[in-house]
Amino acid sequence: MTITPRIEDLLRELAPQVLGMLVRRYGQFDAGEDAVQEALLAAALQWPQEGVPESPRSWLVTVASRRLVDEWRSESARRRREESATALEPLGRGRPVDADDTLTLLFLCCHPSLSAPSQLALTLRAVGGLTTAEIANAFLVPESTMAQRISRAKQSIKSTGIRFDLPPESERADRLRVVLHVLYLIFNEGYTTSAGPALQRADLTTEAIRLMRMLRQLLPDDGEIVGLLALLLLTDARRAARATADGSLVPLAEQQRELWNTAQISEGVALITRTLGTTPIGPYQLQAAIAAVHDEAASADDTDWPQILALYEVLERVSPGPVVTLNRAVAVAMVNGPRAGLALLGTLDTIDSMTHNHRLEAVRGHLLELAGDAVAARESYRRAARMTASIPEQRYLALRAAQLG
Repeated sequence: MTITPRIEDLLRELAPQVLGMLVRRYGQFDAGEDAVQEALLAAALQWPQEGVPESPRSWLVTVASRRLVDEWRSESARRRREESATALEPLGRGRPVDADDTLTLLFLCCHPSLSAPSQLALTLRAVGGLTTAEIANAFLVPESTMAQRISRAKQSIKSTGIRFDLPPESERADRLRVVLHVLYLIFNEGYTTSAGPALQRADLTTEAIRLMRMLRQLLPDDGEIVGLLALLLLTDARRAARATADGSLVPLAEQQRELWNTAQISEGVALITRTLGTTPIGPYQLQAAIAAVHDEAASADDTDWPQILALYEVLERVSPGPVVTLNRAVAVAMVNGPRAGLALLGTLDTIDSMTHNHRLEAVRGHLLELAGDAVAARESYRRAARMTASIPEQRYLALRAAQLG
């Protein structure tokens, strides 16, 4: 029997929670993930026929624990089990059985003993639920390379004996930066999927926002946590207007703004308004402020582009990078004309990381179109379409090129 979307969404939501509970209880990340995958498979086979159990998370924990214990009972695992049994016993003590350990799992995946790429990859896999192929595409590396990176990260956690606890205060700031970046990546993969037929995946954007709310509960006074939560809310608020009924992409300027989620916009604006100026300024706060300017405009023509340009100029000083420059070029074009924006885009042509970035060519095509150079715009749109693995983006870019003759 085919698994229903409701069950599929439920399993995706519960997977990191169940893994967190197993790691806390048994202290084995790698074996725990294997056991969780087996439990998820069992649920995918049984629940469509027998119905979702009254406590689906407890069901998954029970099945996964049984798989883990069965593995430990094998002759090859006996010595390891005996040696670790005493040390592992206290790990789950005093923890409510229905507690959500996803946040602790998130920090575990961002442990300083792991390299930054491994932290990102492992968290996207264990907490975000992305496939190895999706993560590989996000990092622009072969799938086999990413599989090895994730495997090494899990082995490192196993060999170093990292405890399953929230990090001490002395380590929290560094690990928090990685955590925020990971959640940003998870959200972006959901908001505009990097490959395949779907433009967006609401399960990933929803999970990223959920985890950001958990982070804010843990550290309510951190300005960048509030800033990123506001940014995700303000961006996700436009989701319903980003695609037509057949899944075709709708650019921001052409979206039906009455479809935007006003509750999310109000919450995001309130968050960033209360935070700006009260804590050290950071890139997520500035991006949230830019998103708020877009969302508060009644129409595309009412957008306060000079304010957006000013915010991008501050952002480029606080957190310089080619993607920021790319976005600033659009604001420059809207304020000072498309040729000024194209001149700024030209500074990115020699940067290796932008050579195969479809967004650079897509923006170039847009600005060339605004400048009246239809031939060059058409070629840029075509190059951009060839560079992206997202089918909705391919269709949109090809259509823009076709409309120019």
